[in-house]
Amino acid sequence: MREGKDRPLTVHQLNELLLVSSLVLLIAVAAVRISSRSGLPSLLLYLGIGVVIGQDGIFHVKFDNAGLTQVIGYAALVVILAEGGLGTKWKEVRPALPAAAALSTVGVGVSVGVTAAAAHFLVGLEWRQALIIGAVVSSTDAAAVFSVLRKVPLPPRVTGALEAESGFNDAPVVIIVVALSASGPVEHWYVLVGVIALELAIGACIGLAVGFAGAFGLRHVALPASGLYPIAVMAIAVSAYALGATAHGSGFLAVYVASMILGNSKLPHAPANRGFAEGLGWIAQIGMFVLLGLLVTPHELGDDFLPALIVGLVLTVVARPLSVLISLLPFRIPWQEQALMSWAGLRGAVPIILATIPMVSQIQGSLRIFNIVFILVVVYTLVQGPTLPWLARALHLRSTSAASDLGIESAPLERLRGHLLSVAIPERSKMHGVEVGELRMPSGSAVTLVVRDGKSFVPSPATVLRRGDELLVVATDPVRDAAERRLRAVAQGGKLAGWLGTGTSSGTGTASSGGNGSGTGAGTGAGIGGRSG
Repeated sequence: MREGKDRPLTVHQLNELLLVSSLVLLIAVAAVRISSRSGLPSLLLYLGIGVVIGQDGIFHVKFDNAGLTQVIGYAALVVILAEGGLGTKWKEVRPALPAAAALSTVGVGVSVGVTAAAAHFLVGLEWRQALIIGAVVSSTDAAAVFSVLRKVPLPPRVTGALEAESGFNDAPVVIIVVALSASGPVEHWYVLVGVIALELAIGACIGLAVGFAGAFGLRHVALPASGLYPIAVMAIAVSAYALGATAHGSGFLAVYVASMILGNSKLPHAPANRGFAEGLGWIAQIGMFVLLGLLVTPHELGDDFLPALIVGLVLTVVARPLSVLISLLPFRIPWQEQALMSWAGLRGAVPIILATIPMVSQIQGSLRIFNIVFILVVVYTLVQGPTLPWLARALHLRSTSAASDLGIESAPLERLRGHLLSVAIPERSKMHGVEVGELRMPSGSAVTLVVRDGKSFVPSPATVLRRGDELLVVATDPVRDAAERRLRAVAQGGKLAGWLGTGTSSGTGTASSGGNGSGTGAGTGAGIGGRSG
């Protein structure tokens, strides 16, 4: 789009660029609808858009800047990992964390070795190229895993392990690929293992520190506008990556860990934070995949099609299952879950982005490496993505229970030292049929408003809650967490939650009567004022 190499972008060229970019985004958004109906991961459609407008496509746009693709890909991956971390539920990941850590380390090592051996002995690549391919394709893609798994109701342990693995395994794989693509050879394997362990430890520590510090700050500093909270959350997540990378640690691990902490810290305006991050994640995915589609030259892929199928077949039916089997030996996970985890090792943009590292380093045969990885990702994503729900049904691993957790959004009331909680009662919540007085909210909190069928009213203690209701609950700062715990306990255990051991110590139900009887403003103000004093 530039006529001269050093000529700056003009306003007219900017207008054209904005028009083309907006049209590509709109087409990509429409493609999501096709993806949801067909079961195909959306990444394939985005890659197809890039190929269509690329050198061999309709518009013949020539793009061969592997360095720029790598930089933009890294930036997009940071956003995708941040969005994935914010949406990861700690209660699902925590039991699966040891298994995910084993898959991300031991599993990666096994996968690299088996895939590299196949690339060397079956395809004829030299060992350095074979090891690079083995490392590149051993990383499951966070964007592909997050987008597919969250549409398939799987047991929490399986979903947690796969999501955590996709967030964790980028870090060691990036280190291995960078080391193999360096100018000098890797002298000793144990030195590389030590470097990986050190960088992972640094990244994890920085992610924990930034995540907890950011969550503490956002919970105790009331910002003047609600729209600032999502920006602050993403800024904190990106700063975790930058600090981790600057400290010679794993920035990718740091951003995922920090985002997971932020996403599970009950921050103000949590749904808005996740919605903003999800929008940025979609933009990052679309931009990254379209750019990768532009980078590839389809007419050059013919000679590498068969080698890619061979390497991909070994990876899918030998390397991945073997890595899962060896990694999960200590955990006694049923074979059905191991089989699903083996098939759910989805590849996506991450391997293609990593394949640009040897291109930037000008490694011999780097273009062939990129082509093989590109074909492998496209072909086997076409096979694995749509068949994953079928395999889950065949293995009887589809979860029959829908999520019954409450959607609670908190808005801080700085001057009143309180919080306004917006509570949505989902379809299968046991809060359905419970009277407001039976909630037994902690003293200092009150259900001030109920929105039902588009109409709002002030409830009485005898008001019966229904599925689909939205509640406005005011809680003073000291009892904010107790109020939320009580609401979640009733949602899961019903009105007897306190006696069944699932509730929290709470006060009487008068919090929902006295304040409500005199109106939202008066009751809320009096209650908060008393607690503040």
